[in-house]
Amino acid sequence: VLLLRLRFPSQVFPLPEPSLAFLAVPTAWICLCPTAPACDNAKGLKAFYDAIKYGPNHLMVFGGVCPSVTSIIAESLQGWNLVQLSFAATTPVLADKKKYPYFFRTVPSDNAVNPAILKLLKHYQWKRVGTLTQDVQRFSEVRNDLTGVLYGEDIEISDTESFSNDPCTSVKKLKGNDVRIILGQFDQNMAAKVFCCAYEENMYGSKYQWIIPGWYEPSWWEQVHTEANSSRCLRKNLLAAMEGYIGVDFEPLSSKQIKTISGKTPQQYESEYNNKRSGVGPSKFHGYAYDGIWVIAKTLQRAMETLHASSRHQRIQDFNYTDHTLGRIILNAMNETNFFGVTGQVVFRNGERMGTIKFTQFQDSREVKVGEYNAVADTLEIINDTIRFQGSEPPKDKTIILEQLRKISLPLYSILSALTILGMIMASAFLFFNIKNRNQKLIKMSSPYMNNLIILGGMLSYASIFLFGLDGSFVSEKTFETLCTVRTWILTVGYTTAFGAMFAKTWRVHAIFKNVKMKKKIIKDQKLLVIVGGMLLIDLCILICWQAVDPLRRTVEKYSMEPDPAGRDISIRPLLEHCENTHMTIWLGIVYAYKGLLMLFGCFLAWETRNVSIPALNDSKYIGMSVYNVGIMCIIGAAVSFLTRDQPNVQFCIVALVIIFCSTITLCLVFVPKLITLRTNPDAATQNRRFQFTQNQKKEDSKTSTSVTSVNQASTSRLEGLQSENHRLRMKITELDKDLEEVTMQLQDTPEKTTYIKQNHYQELNDILNLGNFTESTDGGKAILKNHLDQNPQLQWNTTEPSRTCKDPIEDINSPEHIQRRLSLQLPILHHAYLPSIGGVDASCVSPCVSPTASPRHRHVPPSFRVMVSGL
Repeated sequence: VLLLRLRFPSQVFPLPEPSLAFLAVPTAWICLCPTAPACDNAKGLKAFYDAIKYGPNHLMVFGGVCPSVTSIIAESLQGWNLVQLSFAATTPVLADKKKYPYFFRTVPSDNAVNPAILKLLKHYQWKRVGTLTQDVQRFSEVRNDLTGVLYGEDIEISDTESFSNDPCTSVKKLKGNDVRIILGQFDQNMAAKVFCCAYEENMYGSKYQWIIPGWYEPSWWEQVHTEANSSRCLRKNLLAAMEGYIGVDFEPLSSKQIKTISGKTPQQYESEYNNKRSGVGPSKFHGYAYDGIWVIAKTLQRAMETLHASSRHQRIQDFNYTDHTLGRIILNAMNETNFFGVTGQVVFRNGERMGTIKFTQFQDSREVKVGEYNAVADTLEIINDTIRFQGSEPPKDKTIILEQLRKISLPLYSILSALTILGMIMASAFLFFNIKNRNQKLIKMSSPYMNNLIILGGMLSYASIFLFGLDGSFVSEKTFETLCTVRTWILTVGYTTAFGAMFAKTWRVHAIFKNVKMKKKIIKDQKLLVIVGGMLLIDLCILICWQAVDPLRRTVEKYSMEPDPAGRDISIRPLLEHCENTHMTIWLGIVYAYKGLLMLFGCFLAWETRNVSIPALNDSKYIGMSVYNVGIMCIIGAAVSFLTRDQPNVQFCIVALVIIFCSTITLCLVFVPKLITLRTNPDAATQNRRFQFTQNQKKEDSKTSTSVTSVNQASTSRLEGLQSENHRLRMKITELDKDLEEVTMQLQDTPEKTTYIKQNHYQELNDILNLGNFTESTDGGKAILKNHLDQNPQLQWNTTEPSRTCKDPIEDINSPEHIQRRLSLQLPILHHAYLPSIGGVDASCVSPCVSPTASPRHRHVPPSFRVMVSGL
């Protein structure tokens, strides 16, 4: 009967029960390698050599706790053909079978947790992790093995950080790289510092998951609390950061209530162990030591069975350190170990124990087992309702970036579309009004064709609003790119059509009323259409060059991430569609410059024609108001639209309202006054009480005259005004004629002749005095001077009394010769004295009978003000 006594630095393990009695091995011993309390390599190696030299032959070496001592002894075992079995050495270094071919261990290696971690990551679909490792060989080796395990498993290690003393810098880098799942490898002292740094960086809670070693001492955070306080980390802060972390470690005892190879369940074994340890502190390796004894027993049993079945008739007692054959038999028997022990299924794979890994979670200041991983079956079991995440779901392995296209709100688009439709209905009403009343004097004088173009331009501007509101939520990417060009063309052409027609009308008024050469000027609508067509041609040239050289493309602008409004663990990255090209600024500058010049030209025409007093012709006041409103709104709208380009709803609202306001105010200013006037007093707009148009210009230090010429559309109204003025002047001349007649008769000595002149020659004198009047004919309106001298005077004189014809011509002062002589004297006097009041010569001329070219003193002075009445 073998009595095995296991001695360790501070622990005494109870011996197995006498169930090993069948292993009767005379003169054979199992060497239990003692280890020095301080894990002294020299002392441990000396003890091993002394046992080899001075003791009996040993079949195997059982033990080894300190990694340094164990690794030295394990490396030298091949020379003595000894198999070593350890129950407490977890260092990953010993997993190297090329260096340690005769080394086995019943306890899983530190690297054994890596497959379990991989299974956990896959279970929660965490595909992006980061590592934080303390600069110690043990932890570095685990990290390196974990990298190999995760490689090729579709799991990304986004960041790998290590530290020696201060982990805060590394923790900050992990946060900067958006690492949510942190795999830590550090001891319990550094764990407190790590979680304090995590608290400072706010790397805890529902968005983060820490996975660290689970082999720390129970309530380890209480032991390191003092050190944590020195780093200004309060206990509550440390516990808040630790809440929810997951610890990974091997299972000390199996949780399954199944009878083991010893005939007892793991729970029964644990109860017996606690009763027999006699006040000695528990060790987490006691179950592995117990299963290790059974591994040795089963290995020797299989080795003896192998020897018994062989034809060599060799016994296990014949083993010596130079017997390679028997050493190989024992090694193979060890690799074939497979039974259920108190620590679970005991199986070796390349000398490594395929054990059970447990998962614990820190919940409410205590560690709770939440699952376990069976390395033999490669299965993960999560205990129901035990694992608890601080959020409603497991943390995401990274910040989930949801790219969200910023769309124009459908209600906003509907409201603005409704306003646009109302504007188009209003424009259609104005179009109907203009066409229906095109033969009315008021509408006819305001150029109905140009009015139609103004309405067409307004409706095109309205239509562009529908296109500006269509984005990726309504149309495809290709369609959106097409809309970029179409809406630009429509808005540009609509603007030019409306304001071009308005300015063309004003130019015609300016051209007629500014005609200083006093010539008849007729400007038809066809010429105005050519002017508007020229403006549109410039627009088309710019737009075609723009489209051919640098067309508008759909571009997507990405903005900084925003938190989810619903509170989910995701971040929203807004995307916004734009219509842009390479040289967008240059092309916009060209368009704005052209439109600006057009606006300035319209302002100039409105100012120049501001004094034309025919409301039906002159829209200068309304044009000025339109240009002012459109200019101000466009400047404000462009600025605000540029500042809100990242807010499509605000930008679309501003652009749409600016277009609606500008189009509506322009159409209303042009047509509402006409509508009101036509309904109230249609003749007032076509009448002109004063056809005077003054303009002061300096030229040779004198004032130039301002002429009023005929207007094709206003011929009838102007003719009526001129006839009224002519009638007034005729009446005044008649009064002057009477006065002149009285003065003339006073020059005669025969008063009786006065009555004769008044009766028979009043009409003739009146006709002669009409020399200063301009009358209008019915055929073309030319002024005709009615010269009495061109007519045959005998027709008038033949109507006199017969007695008068028989008198002496010398004595008859009323004879044609005397009358002709008298008129030759009266006409210059009349021209000199009275014609200035109706636009004749200047009254300052003292010698009306002298030719203006006689001398500089008597030269005719140009009148400062003159009215010429002419007909069409």
